[in-house]
Amino acid sequence: MILSSGKVYLIGAGVGAIAYLTLRGQQFLSQAEVLIYDALVDESLLNLVPTDCLLINVGKRGGLPSCSQTEINQLLVTHALDGKRVIRLKSGDPFIFGRANPEIQALKENNCLFEVIPGLSSAIAAPLLAGIPLTDKDLSQCFVVLTGHDPESLNWQALAQIDTLVILMGGKTLPRIVELLRSNLRSPETPIAIIKNSGRTDQQVWIGTLADIVEKTDGITLSPSVIVIGAVINLRTMATSSYPLAGKTVLITRAAEQSSHFTELLTEQGANVLEMPALVIQPPSSWQTLDDAIADLSRFQWLILTSANGVEYFFQRLQTLGKDSRALAGLKIAVVGKKTAITLKQYGVNADFIPPNFVADSLIETFPENLLDQTILFPRVETGGRDILVKQLSEKGANITEVPAYQSGCPESMTPDIWQALINQKIDIITFASSKTVQNFYTLVKQQFNSDSPEDLLKLLEPICLASIGPQTSQTCQQLFGRVTLEAEEYTLEGLTTVLINWCLNSIF
Repeated sequence: MILSSGKVYLIGAGVGAIAYLTLRGQQFLSQAEVLIYDALVDESLLNLVPTDCLLINVGKRGGLPSCSQTEINQLLVTHALDGKRVIRLKSGDPFIFGRANPEIQALKENNCLFEVIPGLSSAIAAPLLAGIPLTDKDLSQCFVVLTGHDPESLNWQALAQIDTLVILMGGKTLPRIVELLRSNLRSPETPIAIIKNSGRTDQQVWIGTLADIVEKTDGITLSPSVIVIGAVINLRTMATSSYPLAGKTVLITRAAEQSSHFTELLTEQGANVLEMPALVIQPPSSWQTLDDAIADLSRFQWLILTSANGVEYFFQRLQTLGKDSRALAGLKIAVVGKKTAITLKQYGVNADFIPPNFVADSLIETFPENLLDQTILFPRVETGGRDILVKQLSEKGANITEVPAYQSGCPESMTPDIWQALINQKIDIITFASSKTVQNFYTLVKQQFNSDSPEDLLKLLEPICLASIGPQTSQTCQQLFGRVTLEAEEYTLEGLTTVLINWCLNSIF
């Protein structure tokens, strides 16, 4: 028997977005050459695969068009025999109503290598994320998981005796499920919960009893949902975590090309985080002036770097010109911001001076040397940056050479998922880490409204906390939105996280 050179990984995507995907699942997604996924898989997971990965949506959502199981089996076999690393991504767990068995059988019959990676089933995760325990020493000694797809095929006389029922794929058949339970002597006062879109920003929960839940949800599309029936629903808590930001959705405005350390900080505190690209970072229109400055570094006494982008583009250009950090010998370096200093250190260089307040204004006030006749190189954003630093340095007698190291622009449009979250009032907090992200967010939202009038925008943002990283960013918020809710005391992402935590703990939400 000769096995195929490719391999298929059947991976459970869990519920909702990346937060509920296993580390092993994420590892293999990052190596995928072909991704075959179900319609219920959160679209954010598609961003984890390489850009050249072939994406194939096979549907598999009740009542909607989808590939047949035979077609899916053939896709897996064909790409595996072609030597590809194939990911079969299923919502929840592959072995819980995931139809993994026919796919595995087809792979075995064609001598294809495969591996199954477990996922977090919505049968377990959805009740937890809604604050509902499935077991309790007094109220529920057991629970059973069943599909509501075909209620007539089940033994409802037996099921009516089970403490807690967890029903998947039962949104469309809810009236019949209730009828069958009541006709088998389950009390009409039995609590029932319906959890829709578990683990996502638009998660909804309806609570009722077997007597009134059908009326309460009349006319509402309940799919995809998990139904829980039993007395444990009375134990439901409104929060499932003691983390201060639990249950809050935070929108981060950031550069499109940058991974977000901020996301990690907020997620660790229980927040549900959405990332919105609000800056596009690109090389400058010309490298010439930066190249000329690098060729003549010995004439400068100080190098000032005020952003992580400035550090990265400066050192990338240094390397392109065949130089490394040794070219900076004898040159003192001042940086603004903790993140800028950390980025600099990644290139093996320590800053000689970091102002205490992490802002450009503080650099002037606390500069360690007399600025008179100091020669300073300042690689910076090409357009749109603040000129106050250059002005104040010049007023102190410094000879400053500004060179464009990068440019930042506004993305063409806001992604549909972010816009939907905004207009559906699913966002609690928006964070801004620079004035440019404030300006670009303002531009993108106005573009969605297709209007120059700020009234619709201000009304949209009225219930949302606007959190700023520092004074200059706050000033821009005031100019464009008429307000800012919070400002970090320490002008770093850590400082912004802290002020959000404190605000929550002080019950300002």
